Amino acid sequence: MVAEKIRTALVGCGKVGHMHARALLSIPEAQFIAVCDSDFARAKGFAEQYNVKPYQDVAEMVARSKAQAVLVCTPHPVHVSPTVAAAELGAHVLVEKPLAASLSGCQAMITAAKRTNVKLGVISQRRWYQPVQRMKNAIDSGKIGKPVLGVLMLYGWRDEAYYHSDPWRGKWASEGGGVLVNQAPHQIDLLQWFMGPVTSVCGYWGNLNHPYIEVEDTAVAILRFQNGGLGSIIASNSQKPGLYGKVAVHGENGTSVGVQTDGGAMFIAGMTEIQGPPYNDLWTIPGESGLIDAWREEDSRQFRQVDVTTHYHALQIQDFLCAILEDRDPLVTGEDGKKLVEIFTAIYRSQRNGAPVTFPLPVEDGLDDFDGRLAAFTINPG
Repeated sequence: MVAEKIRTALVGCGKVGHMHARALLSIPEAQFIAVCDSDFARAKGFAEQYNVKPYQDVAEMVARSKAQAVLVCTPHPVHVSPTVAAAELGAHVLVEKPLAASLSGCQAMITAAKRTNVKLGVISQRRWYQPVQRMKNAIDSGKIGKPVLGVLMLYGWRDEAYYHSDPWRGKWASEGGGVLVNQAPHQIDLLQWFMGPVTSVCGYWGNLNHPYIEVEDTAVAILRFQNGGLGSIIASNSQKPGLYGKVAVHGENGTSVGVQTDGGAMFIAGMTEIQGPPYNDLWTIPGESGLIDAWREEDSRQFRQVDVTTHYHALQIQDFLCAILEDRDPLVTGEDGKKLVEIFTAIYRSQRNGAPVTFPLPVEDGLDDFDGRLAAFTINPG
């Protein structure tokens, strides 16, 4: 049977945009029709490569191409405007991570989607990794009891050349933050997905060894979850050459499950390759601990058989398009994206306030400290 197709367009013709475009070409439900970029020459070149129509204005693109779904692949602080513009014209929108750089931006996007009854999702393709799926299934089926302790460790490296590779990198106004906003969102999303809603956060951040950037390269935090569990986050871009990203969850019955989502030098879209497969590095569920070696072999084999830079994006984009066809929520919604932004915003505000931050976080309007980032940087310059 021929799959019903969704007319799909893309905003943002940079490195991540190419990843999404290649993913779209592999999805039976996708009819890739148009691209948009503020630099029309870049949009035109991109469009010629993928045989689609180029545009410079999002509203014009949606109206003229009759796009039903739009993928937003612009830098983080430029997610809000194209998302709202597309949603207001009735297009469903899937946004690269994070949903926005601020809570007010998240709320504007969610409000626009609700007002026009369109679906809003955010990219978190690591949820589709097989080792991650095993963890989620084990937790949801009660194999570890209530999840009571979640631990996130992300040790990576970004050199000066990385920050010079795009003019928006490393600056508060154009990137919105550092390791918390750009490198750690995938792992933070998984931690919250495994552990459940957060009730409070106490955090600190600093710039330890990147004097040529404004934003943080390292952050630590303690979290309390709604279920009474605790968690910790250590995220850093200060370890050469880049080591790994891991999330582990420990249950009330004493058993533990974990995943290494990233290993070796950390992946940089359009600049490096993913060096090794994700795998379960911790598994103490009775009767299952002996499976971990076989799983790792299975996951390594799968890793070698697919284009990892696009395969998992394609799975999530396909889920989003199928959600439109089936009139259901996508696996990762706009509200899920807002939860992630709440967590990193709470870490910034906690350092600014010198105290834990409780959830839900109110939107802060009228302040000039960029939601806690500038005030914290002035007080604690790293």
